Amino acid sequence: MLPLYVTSGEPAGIGPDICLHLADRVNERPVVVLADLAMLAQRAQVLNMPVELIEYSGQTNSSEQGQLYVEHVPLQQAVVMGELNPQNAAYVLEQLRRSASYAMTGKSVGVATAPVQKSVINDAGIAFSGHTEYYQEFAGVPRVVMMLATKSLRVALTTTHLPLRAVADAITAERLHQVIDILIHDLKSKFKIEQPNILVCGLNPHAGEGGYLGMEEIEVINPVLESYRAQGIQMSLSLPADTLFTPENLKDADAVLAMYHDQGLPVLKSQGFGEAINITLGLPFIRTSVDHGTALSLAGSGFAKSSSLHVAVDLALDLARH
Repeated sequence: MLPLYVTSGEPAGIGPDICLHLADRVNERPVVVLADLAMLAQRAQVLNMPVELIEYSGQTNSSEQGQLYVEHVPLQQAVVMGELNPQNAAYVLEQLRRSASYAMTGKSVGVATAPVQKSVINDAGIAFSGHTEYYQEFAGVPRVVMMLATKSLRVALTTTHLPLRAVADAITAERLHQVIDILIHDLKSKFKIEQPNILVCGLNPHAGEGGYLGMEEIEVINPVLESYRAQGIQMSLSLPADTLFTPENLKDADAVLAMYHDQGLPVLKSQGFGEAINITLGLPFIRTSVDHGTALSLAGSGFAKSSSLHVAVDLALDLARH
């Protein structure tokens, strides 16, 4: 049984804390945490968690409850909980490199990721814009799609981490075709939805109000959507985002395509924060992630909730079965 790897992320944050809670599980296949063994043992002691850490060496059986497989990744410097240290940026990136390499070479079924702190990696002089972009570059694919999901709602993004003033220029027919092709393909192949029904947000208030509040819907977005509808794809034309996310509209939707980060994600996170997960579509391997940040102030406190990581691992294992 190939393993699922879990990156423990920023060592000064809650990533190690929530990864330790994976010892509460019994999985169908090995789940292996990428982390410094001594740091993880120390964090378990701080949290008063009696976890047996087992160094992973290719075991094919699942760990027992109370046990956790760990592949040792050495830290550069000792960790002070809650205090970022650029000297450990390379440690964080090594977790990502290994997880991507294993997935790309068939040594794992994929990866679930705990949160990283982008700022401290950049402070170390390493250009880094996020997990999603890192895995895209590593895999060498031209486009990936960020999708967040709860049990009842999936929201994919046309653009991700862009300043708001740059969003309109980034929404081109080419980008829309790339994003929609990936979204349809992965809903079918990874989620086994034979005929996905997709609702699409307009960019402007009231979806442009017939051109009075912007022309992007008329000139760019709707012509692309019409081309998919002509192929028999169940897809709306651009809809006002302020009314799209109502229960009546969402009841038959398999996914919503939002135009930018803060258009769709606040709605999704208000519905299921702590239970939502991030899925990267368009990669040649499975990648899921928690929906929250490093929460530095909670590191080692015992108050960090691991529910999102459990859901991310659950989904990754479920997708692996497909």
